[in-house]
Amino acid sequence: MQLVLVMIAFAANSVLCRLALGHGHIDDTSFSLLRVVSGAAALLLINRLVSRQWSFRCAWRHGFLLAIYISAFSLAYRHLDSGIGALILFGTVQITMVLHGFWRKERLTWMKASGMGLAVVGTIILLLPGTNSPPLTSALLMMLSGLAWAGFTIAGQGQRQPLSLTTSSFLAAIPFVVLPFLVQQSQWHIDERGLMLSVASGALASACGYALWYRVVPKIDSMTASTAQLSVPCLATIGGLIFLHEPLTLRMVVSMVTVLVGILLMLNSRRVRSTSISSNE
Repeated sequence: MQLVLVMIAFAANSVLCRLALGHGHIDDTSFSLLRVVSGAAALLLINRLVSRQWSFRCAWRHGFLLAIYISAFSLAYRHLDSGIGALILFGTVQITMVLHGFWRKERLTWMKASGMGLAVVGTIILLLPGTNSPPLTSALLMMLSGLAWAGFTIAGQGQRQPLSLTTSSFLAAIPFVVLPFLVQQSQWHIDERGLMLSVASGALASACGYALWYRVVPKIDSMTASTAQLSVPCLATIGGLIFLHEPLTLRMVVSMVTVLVGILLMLNSRRVRSTSISSNE
């Protein structure tokens, strides 16, 4: 049940952001700032409840990557549907993680290479010119968001206190999101609903989602954790259909199936490799 709640929280970020920005309730820089600040406040409270000895860690690199992820995410969702944005984001993260492993001299098996190829093809299908294709600039911004999130994930690998690091990262991200907020002063606008959606994204979907995620991860294997995230683009699509009345096109279905099958192949290659190593020991 906890794992299901985490996946819903992850998908909710896409829906909440699209609800706020797509309907003009708030500008993207204000949404990003409120998401980071409310997320930091909620994480501080959670850390206070979990460990009274928590203290700020120097996490400027993590904060910068987190700020890029959140800022590009918000800017992209001005013109992307919820499911399309989540699919591009998740596909970019997984491909980046595989390429990072290859750069670290991890063996690129045929299954992993085939999976990465399918994920790339699925993304290309989505972005091909046509009446149903998403705006290229917004898609590229979401890819940038995915690259930043992958970098944030890689930078935090092996941390013994991930919740503490995430809290410090949110605090360190504040100055980086304040700068574009101040630069875009002429575009500031926010109503009551925009404020509520931003805080919900930061304090609930982000902070509580991450906190619950770090509680669940130690109880499940890495394959289950990775595969569970395949549900996020699907859940975001369902959320978009219900709350935003976004269309579900044949191109999007084909693209989503292709990308998800590719990601499944990449994840399954890790399980096959782990099984092979265990059997040889």
